[in-house]
Amino acid sequence: MRRTVLSITTAACCGGAAAQSPPAVSLAPVEVVGTAPLPGLATPLEQVPSNVQTFGARDIDRQRTGGVAEFLNENANSVSLNSPTGNSFQPDLSFRGFTASSLLGTPQGLSVFQDGVRINEAFADVVNWDLLPKNAVASMQLLPGSNPVFGLNTLGGALTINMKDGFRYTGAGAEVSAGSFGRTQVSAEGGANNGTLSGFVAFEGITENGWRDHASTQIRRLYARADSHSEHDEVSLAATLADNYLEGTQALPVSMLGNPKQAYTWPDTTDNQLGFFNAGWKHVVDAATIVNANAYYRQIRISGVNSNVNGDYAPPDQPYEASNLSSDAKTRSWGASLQASLKRTWAAASHQIVVGAALDNGSTTFEQAEQPATFVGDRDTIGVGDFAQTTWVSSTNRYGGIYAADTIGFDRQWSATLSGRYNTARIATQDLTGLTPAINGTNTFRRFNPAAGLTWTGSGGTNVFGSVNQGMRVPSPVELTCADPTAPCTLPNIFVADPPLQPVLATTYEIGVRQRLGANGSFSAALFRTDLANDIQFISAGQGAVNTGYYQNVGRTRRQGLEFTGATDLGALHLVARYSFLAATFQTAFSESSPNNAFADSNGAISVQPGNTMPLIPRNTLRVRADWSQGPYAIGGTLLAVGSQYSRGNENNADPGGVVPGYATLAIDASWQISPQWLLFARIDNLFNRQYQNFGMLGANYFRGPSNSFDAGLAGPEPFRSPAAPFGAWLGLQFQFDGGVRNR
Repeated sequence: MRRTVLSITTAACCGGAAAQSPPAVSLAPVEVVGTAPLPGLATPLEQVPSNVQTFGARDIDRQRTGGVAEFLNENANSVSLNSPTGNSFQPDLSFRGFTASSLLGTPQGLSVFQDGVRINEAFADVVNWDLLPKNAVASMQLLPGSNPVFGLNTLGGALTINMKDGFRYTGAGAEVSAGSFGRTQVSAEGGANNGTLSGFVAFEGITENGWRDHASTQIRRLYARADSHSEHDEVSLAATLADNYLEGTQALPVSMLGNPKQAYTWPDTTDNQLGFFNAGWKHVVDAATIVNANAYYRQIRISGVNSNVNGDYAPPDQPYEASNLSSDAKTRSWGASLQASLKRTWAAASHQIVVGAALDNGSTTFEQAEQPATFVGDRDTIGVGDFAQTTWVSSTNRYGGIYAADTIGFDRQWSATLSGRYNTARIATQDLTGLTPAINGTNTFRRFNPAAGLTWTGSGGTNVFGSVNQGMRVPSPVELTCADPTAPCTLPNIFVADPPLQPVLATTYEIGVRQRLGANGSFSAALFRTDLANDIQFISAGQGAVNTGYYQNVGRTRRQGLEFTGATDLGALHLVARYSFLAATFQTAFSESSPNNAFADSNGAISVQPGNTMPLIPRNTLRVRADWSQGPYAIGGTLLAVGSQYSRGNENNADPGGVVPGYATLAIDASWQISPQWLLFARIDNLFNRQYQNFGMLGANYFRGPSNSFDAGLAGPEPFRSPAAPFGAWLGLQFQFDGGVRNR
């Protein structure tokens, strides 16, 4: 979100017509960001005590990545992407070592907001990246740290996504593209207004066969919005609808990576159906006072079938090689929030004050059934008999919070920020079968989390900042009922009666500097550390599947590192480079079950020591983006280099096979404006066709027989990895009506 403040000096107030007006003077652009869940009086970037990253619709449209998560992976510092499901539209996205994942049961630590509504689902706090309509995104901000203003479960940062409307984006356009992996995409968007009323609508349809076997995808998503503006009020009504079908193929043992297209077992399917409705109201009391409110209703149904190896196969007592798990989760969430933003001057200091309150409710009915199965062909699990219900539970959660923040400007150089939020959370689970009453229970959590920051701005464009803040994450219903290491769960989760977990407490420290370099350059750097107490980790049970394990408080963990970003314009060429170093380590010793680790004891346990690196978090990442445009032609390239990372199950960092090697890839995008209406565009991923993997775990390979067939007698420990997509190319054509959708 960027606003340019233009100062025009007019005729002198004394002297009237006799005075001559001096020429107009343009001041340097002033970048402002939103520092609260709801939009209000935006804060100048130089007064924000953290290393904020911002991206606009033009950046997203230009690069034409597969989705929002892929765009962030290529452009945002300290971001990494893993693909445990094997489907690129269902990634795990980590920021500074904190994850927003679509995989049920993954410990989450990044909050994602769409137009002021937190879209981490009420059940398990997951983020379904496939539901976000990319062509309706107006801007994104990645705010790091445990900012308490953004509420519960914001441990490592908050991603705020602002959607397009018919006042800022007018005109219409449509495009179609096709290319590798059988992917075809059709999208359209349009906006219009009459000065008082506006409308905007965006649609995306994606169909893909997948580059791996049994990994097809069908995505249909729609965003529609209506707005009304009057002298003092703005009202908006928005709807996001989606109906998506995604297949995954799991990680492969390294002995099977010679054919990375094959599936380990299948089917693994997910159906996501979403209806999300949001209403917003903004009232401008005066130039220094704004009141915002919103209310939302969100309903999502997630269902699917997952294939699994039967690790206890031993005929005649255990005669079936595999099992199919059918799951169905229906979640309804609703809530409302109210926020006031004020600018005041007291005692020679300026104050930008935000106060707000929010209430979020969610209810989920979760059902799971299991079917014995046998392997045929290319490890397809064919069911034997009917599905038998194993789980039928409900969960409800109620989150409430009140928050306040004050950005205090002492002079033109110094500013301080003080903020805090009091949170309360109530989570209840109930067994609906009547057979497991021990599941029934209620957990309540309460805490006040504070934050403080300081910034200094010099006359030469230097901006120095520092902050400390605290956040809190409460265990999800899935975690609360799957915490027994002697009875690991298969996710989607089989609920059992376990002792409750403790909430996670995060404290983040950050210092940094932003510097303008002449008229066309900039530089920023930041050092950060986040210490977690009572961290919750998903501990792999090592039974050959990525989704078998349990949850455990593992004491203290730490994520610390540094970020560098430099950008410059060289005529028609724009360059930006981002480097991040991230050390994510355990700080408390504990023992976990990892029987496929080469250093496991006779009980299958490994000893994790303070200083051991956490899995699936690369230490080094480098991104270099180059954009060149001249007349109707534009071309860009993105280099992404990612260092090695430890596999899940190798938390002791001792297993020599439990390391996912680093990799580097290059993506190219180009466009040609053939005429004012027609645009030809292209994109190439993995230009040099590098073979690499972006996820790893230690498991047991049961397919060591002829042609990778099932043989329990030959089963043994082996590293598993998820292969990434090879070279892919797509070509598309865009038609723009009335000059196309443009930002006004």
